[in-house]
Amino acid sequence: MQRYSRQRESIVDYLRSTKEHPTAETVYQHVRVQLPKVSLGTVYRNLSQLAAAGEILRFSSIDGVDHFDADTATHYHFICNHCGRIQDVPMSPLSDIDRLAGIGVRGEIDGHAVTFYGHCDLCLDSAEQ
Repeated sequence: MQRYSRQRESIVDYLRSTKEHPTAETVYQHVRVQLPKVSLGTVYRNLSQLAAAGEILRFSSIDGVDHFDADTATHYHFICNHCGRIQDVPMSPLSDIDRLAGIGVRGEIDGHAVTFYGHCDLCLDSAEQ
């Protein structure tokens, strides 16, 4: 287990407080409110270490930038192809998917990540106007 610094604790607290899937820059802007002397490099380093330790999730959006999520339980994401907004998909995980995928794979499946793509409600609403 990693030793928690004030910076790391602030990063994790922010990620747990939001349902958004922020970029490192967004995390940095929020953490700076509490810790004005924190550097962007410190935020990047801590996010990378937390993701490597499995304490947070890291994934890329259509913008090619890493986004972060404190919810490490199996859940799915929806990414808007137009604006890049990321949302959690409110559905139960597909419990049999690892076994089904394993039928055609030589090796052992330890888990899965599912991402859906389309157009979010905000983009659809603005297209109608």
